[in-house]
Amino acid sequence: MNPFSSETRLRDMIRAIRACKTAAEERAVVRKECASIRAAVSDNDNGYRHRNLAKLMFIHMLGYPTHFGQMECLKLIAAPGFPEKRIGYLGLMLLLDERQEVLMLVTNSLKQDLNHTNQYIVGLALCALGNISSAEMARDLAPEVERLLQFRDPNVRKKAALCSIRIIKKVPDLAENFVNPVASLLKEKHHGVLLTAIQLCADLCTVSEEALEYFRKKCTEGLVKVLKDAVNSPYAPEYDISGIADPFLQIRLLRILRILGHGDADASDLMNDVLAQVATKTESNKNAGNAILYECVETIMSIEDSGGLRVLAINILGRFLSNRDNNIRYVALNMLMKAISVDGQAVQRHRATILECVKDPDASIRKRALELVYLLVNETNVKPLTKELIDYLEVSDQDFKEDLTARICSIVEKLSPEKIWYIDQMLKVLCEAGNYVKDEVWHGLIVVITNSTNLHGYTVRSLYKAIQTSGDQEAVVRVAVWCIGEYGDLLVNNIGMLDLEEPITVTENDAVDVIEAAIKRHTSDLTTRAMCLIALLKLSSRFPSCSQRIKDIVNQSKGSLLLELQQRSIEFDSIIEKHHNLRSALVERMPVLDEATYSGRRAGSLPAVVSTSQGNPLQIPNGVPKTMDAPLLDLLDLSADEPAPQNSSGPNFLQDLLGGDVLSSASQSGTTQPQKGGTDVLLDLLSTGSPPAQNGSSTADILSISQDNNNNKTSVDALNSLSSPMVTSVQSTPASSIMDLLDGFGPSPTVPKDNGPAYPPLVAFESSSLSLIFNFSKQPGSPQITQIKATFTNKSSDIYTDFIFQAAVPKFLQLHLEPASSNTLPGSGNGSITQKLRVTNNQHGKKSLVMRIRISYKLNNKDMLEEGQISNFPRDL
Repeated sequence: MNPFSSETRLRDMIRAIRACKTAAEERAVVRKECASIRAAVSDNDNGYRHRNLAKLMFIHMLGYPTHFGQMECLKLIAAPGFPEKRIGYLGLMLLLDERQEVLMLVTNSLKQDLNHTNQYIVGLALCALGNISSAEMARDLAPEVERLLQFRDPNVRKKAALCSIRIIKKVPDLAENFVNPVASLLKEKHHGVLLTAIQLCADLCTVSEEALEYFRKKCTEGLVKVLKDAVNSPYAPEYDISGIADPFLQIRLLRILRILGHGDADASDLMNDVLAQVATKTESNKNAGNAILYECVETIMSIEDSGGLRVLAINILGRFLSNRDNNIRYVALNMLMKAISVDGQAVQRHRATILECVKDPDASIRKRALELVYLLVNETNVKPLTKELIDYLEVSDQDFKEDLTARICSIVEKLSPEKIWYIDQMLKVLCEAGNYVKDEVWHGLIVVITNSTNLHGYTVRSLYKAIQTSGDQEAVVRVAVWCIGEYGDLLVNNIGMLDLEEPITVTENDAVDVIEAAIKRHTSDLTTRAMCLIALLKLSSRFPSCSQRIKDIVNQSKGSLLLELQQRSIEFDSIIEKHHNLRSALVERMPVLDEATYSGRRAGSLPAVVSTSQGNPLQIPNGVPKTMDAPLLDLLDLSADEPAPQNSSGPNFLQDLLGGDVLSSASQSGTTQPQKGGTDVLLDLLSTGSPPAQNGSSTADILSISQDNNNNKTSVDALNSLSSPMVTSVQSTPASSIMDLLDGFGPSPTVPKDNGPAYPPLVAFESSSLSLIFNFSKQPGSPQITQIKATFTNKSSDIYTDFIFQAAVPKFLQLHLEPASSNTLPGSGNGSITQKLRVTNNQHGKKSLVMRIRISYKLNNKDMLEEGQISNFPRDL
């Protein structure tokens, strides 16, 4: 017998394919078998048609094309016998899908089989329709499926219910036809039919509000009774799993009750008792019982319920946290994060157990528990919780320290009751994990220290002790060096002693020793060493007796391979040696930095717009709110914008030398004010509104250091730039003194070649789920034209579709938008959308850019809209 003829059995073909040793041999076998099947199709061989189709299905599963056999499926479906129909329908579901045009030819055969007297053939037709039905087929065959919902055989009713789910998903308009039949199915005793009916009921509630209201009024009591019977039912071997009667049915019932009870107090009242029974009677020592309890908790949290049942649900989650199974603990932590917004007080009772989960060996549980602890912290428990977290920080794994420190710092900044507690906790974190904190953390600590005038002495003494024991933590070294440079005289003279302190003896040489050790540490980076040089310059004025020693230490950096250190060393040596009359004015105390402005900048890198969705207002650390009074700008009338002030009388070498460029560039700091909540669809895109207030304070810019490690000079200059009165006093110095200060650099310094201005990225818009960043560039010779690259990032786990960005500008600006890179924005930051904009400023140098934006997208097929205004563009755009 020919091994590749139609008479070859399926098992023989499979054996021949599996015997192939290479892919080429397999392709040859498949090619010969397909040729044999094509010949049989051409000859209209009826005897082996079902065998040929079975072979085609196996070949299709191997990934080879089988489109030439599609018509064979239709011929077998039209055959009268059950075996042929079975193979035909199986081939139809496997080889075709709803997009195939040939599928229209099978509609009539399906209709005939749905009305067949053989219930097994009816079941085949329902299975096929439920798998590959298109919208047109659903409309044509919906009456037959609706009739079969009342069929005498429960298996047919079950399949008809599953088929109905696909029909209403394809054609939601047909949902009303199935409401009454489903209501009768919910009274079934057969568990299989009941399961499918409940799923159909849930889908109907999703697509139709009328169906949801109908089921709430007519079926809630019946479903509650079914669930009560399932909970209290005796042992039934056909449904029993681990001693629990049909947990699958109980879970389905809990889910449909969750849908019916959500937002409806009457329906919720009907199910309170049965939910309490499920929560108390279900055993939690088996996985099936835990699954039912989890769904019960989900339902309790979703329906309109009194506090008692919710407390019971949260207690169940508390028991889950003590379970040895990591999966159960993880889902309990997830659920508690949702429950904290519903009943935070009940969750607080399990605080100790949650804290233990932070110390769990499993990394996923640790991170989830840390997020939950972060949500649990409030003004009343911030001190004990912070203490627990800091104690654990000492023994935590290295890979977990970064997340843990970030959360502790955020908690301390948001909820610190007093500044001395804030300083103490931040010092503990820096001493334990200073190498893991971000730069803005120690920047913020310095801002708070400058605002705590009565704690300057206490802080510098605490830092002096800390650097002795934690000198390997870079952040501790930087803050200590800065404070010793600023308040070294308070350290030596024990000024500002508090009652809780013990006096310490520190000489001027001891203070200089600390700075010298820091600058000579081989692990110190450029920023730390540059800060040490500036601290030494300050101490040379505060400690005149150590001036010569300080000068020697500064001179050691003259031969540094790092140009930044070399330049600072030469300049500072000149100041110490030749300009005693200027030195005291140059190194005066730093002015008090505006804490509120700095906090606003940290909240979103100066975001000029906020989402229209409601969010928590910005909280100023340490309970020191600042008022922000500034004139409001109108989007279409920017007369309040004045040109940037021109520098008087040529280049100021001394100001540039001491980092004054940071002061001059910090022209204004935008602060965000919450906009009116809600999205008005009638709101015109160009409607005038009140943009965020502008704050002219430049002191906060001193500490807004770039996170780019390649620009360390800006970081150091920013932290050590001088106040404006000091610069004024230096500007009055004769030109000869200034030139003398620069020593050997020559009377006419070379001007670097202008390669065009560089602008930092701007966070133009940021909400809890969406971020928009602008990157700017200009073409040489066209200062009035600005190229903007907009990058949109989705921080949520959902996918945004139909994403559209719109923008409008005043009349003196011209805006051109290029097409976006995509209209789908992936979730969890796994991708972004980019779009290029070109803005022409017809009043360049007189008025700054300003823009009103609108972002629309679909989230789970719901239209979302976010709007805002951007008015903190760099002034020279």
